[in-house]
Amino acid sequence: MLIQKLRLQRGWSQEQLAEISGLSTRTIQRLERGAAPSLETLKALGAAFEVDLSTLREPDMTTANITAAPMTTQPGVSADEALALARVRRIKGFYLHLVQYAGVITVLTVMNLATSPRYLWVIWVAAAWGLGLALHGLKAFDRLPFLNAEWERTQVEKQLGRKL
Repeated sequence: MLIQKLRLQRGWSQEQLAEISGLSTRTIQRLERGAAPSLETLKALGAAFEVDLSTLREPDMTTANITAAPMTTQPGVSADEALALARVRRIKGFYLHLVQYAGVITVLTVMNLATSPRYLWVIWVAAAWGLGLALHGLKAFDRLPFLNAEWERTQVEKQLGRKL
C-alpha cells in the first residue's frame, strides 16, 4: 500500500505517522491493510507526507462508506517538528510513569512495613511494575533494537530485495 511505503521510506512507525497526521494509530493500521480512506484522512496524510492529495489516491481507493476522521494536523508544523513533538510527548509520558511508580511504590512500602514487616510483598509489585517501566523507557527513548520503524523498513527491503 502506498501509505505504508511512504511511511517506511521516511522511517516512521505507525505511531509516529499517527502523531504527525493527527489520526489514530488504528486508522493508520486500517489504511495499511487496505481500507479506503476518507477525503479528510487523505488531506491529513497529504499534509504529513507533504505530498499532493492526488498522489495518495490509488486507483482502487474510494471514499464511500468511510466515516470521516477529523483533520487535526496543525498548520505551520513541519513533519520533522511534529515528529520531534511526538518524541518529546513519549519521553514526557515515560517520566510521568516513573513519578507514578516512585509514588505508589513508596506508599506500598510504608503499608507493607506497617502491616507485615516480616514478609516484603512490595518487592514483587515493584519488580513487575519496574519491568514494565523499563520497557516503557526503552520504547520512549528508541532503544529497542527490534520492532521499530527502522527494523520494519529493513525487513520490507529485505523481502523486496531492493531499497524502498
